[in-house]
Amino acid sequence: MTLDQPLHLAEALGRRDYLVSSWPWRALTYVATTVPIAGVLFVGLLIIGAPLLAVINAVQHGRPVELPIIAFLTVAGLSMLALAPIVSIAVTPIERWRLGLVDPRPLAGQRLPGVATRYTSTAAWREVAYTFWLGGVVPVAYWMVLLLALLDFALIASPWLASDADRIVVVWTTVDTPRQAIPYAIVGVLFIPLLWYLVGLLVAVQAAVARWLLGGPSDGAALREVTRSRARLVDAYEAERRRIERDVHDAAQPRLTSLTLQLGLAKLDVPDDSPAAKPLAIAHEQAKALMITLRHIVQGIRPQHLAELGLAIAIRELAAGATIPVTVHADLKQPLPELVETTAYFVVSESLSNVARHAQATSAEVRLTQADHNLIVEVEDNGRGGADPAQGSGLTGLADRVAAVNGRLLLASPTGGPTLLRVELPCHP
Repeated sequence: MTLDQPLHLAEALGRRDYLVSSWPWRALTYVATTVPIAGVLFVGLLIIGAPLLAVINAVQHGRPVELPIIAFLTVAGLSMLALAPIVSIAVTPIERWRLGLVDPRPLAGQRLPGVATRYTSTAAWREVAYTFWLGGVVPVAYWMVLLLALLDFALIASPWLASDADRIVVVWTTVDTPRQAIPYAIVGVLFIPLLWYLVGLLVAVQAAVARWLLGGPSDGAALREVTRSRARLVDAYEAERRRIERDVHDAAQPRLTSLTLQLGLAKLDVPDDSPAAKPLAIAHEQAKALMITLRHIVQGIRPQHLAELGLAIAIRELAAGATIPVTVHADLKQPLPELVETTAYFVVSESLSNVARHAQATSAEVRLTQADHNLIVEVEDNGRGGADPAQGSGLTGLADRVAAVNGRLLLASPTGGPTLLRVELPCHP
């Protein structure tokens, strides 16, 4: 995802460029596709609603209610409740698809198989509730907005409707001439942006209700168990990583160092013209190369300078070894958990490596800050931009590493640059 694109209509409403974006037209398309569906449902509800209102009015005025009307309402009400789960089978898939017009985020929940399930499942009755809401509440809200739109149209058209011979009523007053109507027309023109926002707000509320009812309730217990399970896996991984690091550093590395030293001493004792001199020299060089490889492996598990000097200095050493000038700004006021430090270090390391390989940048900047018990890591370069996780640039692996510690990765990389990678890592005390 990118930092400069809203994810859904409700988020887009809070942006300054809402009116000049595609979101108002997407909202209008959503309204246009809602009208026929909600209209049909409204007519169905009106068959019961109209007699029911008549009965309520009669009771309020003390008039008797005839038995046939009560029988009709009872039978019709029970029939509607019996048919509602079946009707929602046709409505729900369409509404799920239409929701993508204004909120393309994945929607939880799925279509329920079998007719019997429609009467026993909580998710099915949530769909029924949405169907009643779509046929009862949405049309009323649309009518109110339509009346406001017609009123605004009347204000704008008032100079053409007014004449010396005919008097017209504009809102709360009467105008006789086009000159008198011009101020009202100006108010109508100024009201158009507010009307666009009102339509967007109405659609955003409708989409939120659709997501709430059609998405189904989340399984909180299962979600908490998944979170705890992931935390246990991360802790187990960290414990195993520390064990491997300790075993390599304290066992394998000293023995390999001793072996290299012994080979070096043996090499000194063997004459240069001896048949064993060349194989011994090769073995000594291979042992030294293996020491360097093993040192890099240990460095990859947890860099030694990160453990000894802390995150800020370790990042500065990374920047000093980069192929382009890298500026580091670190404002770390509190100690960080070891896992957070390690994750942040490898995020910066991989990011600077991506910059060097793909960005064609001439400079980069790394910023480390703490805010609200979060470590904020930002890596920005002045390269060509256009970074895409789907292109295999290592961003997917970074996102997985960050997600493992309940962090969040955001990327803004428009074509032409600059590219900003922002990682938020929770580091609660």
